[in-house]
Amino acid sequence: MTIFAIIPPEFEAIAKRLQLSPAIVSSNHLYLSGITGTEADGKIPDNLDAQIRTAFDKIGVILAEAGLGYQSIVEMTTYHIGLREHFEMFNAIRIEYCGEPFPAWTAVEVAGLQRKGINVEIRVVANMDV
Repeated sequence: MTIFAIIPPEFEAIAKRLQLSPAIVSSNHLYLSGITGTEADGKIPDNLDAQIRTAFDKIGVILAEAGLGYQSIVEMTTYHIGLREHFEMFNAIRIEYCGEPFPAWTAVEVAGLQRKGINVEIRVVANMDV
């Protein structure tokens, strides 16, 4: 079994700085690291809607680098600060990006994430055969 990293060009600097892979291919699955809604320059959008959409857009970049789309996502775990306050917004945006069959999904309320101001982190597993 071959295991290798997927590192789109726009993720190279952060991958090197944090010593992580944005995604790893193992067997027929792609495992993405937790993705937040920070912009390319590291700025955190003030608007929660924009933060969520930016996270999903970044997931799309990683999936595309592996030759996949959102329909390949089979499992999603999301971490939220203020989950109850923004669940409906997050869910509506999630449905825009992830169509049927919808991936398995677990949403978890957390006390904090890597940087102050980040409210959502998304981790996904995608099937390489889709």
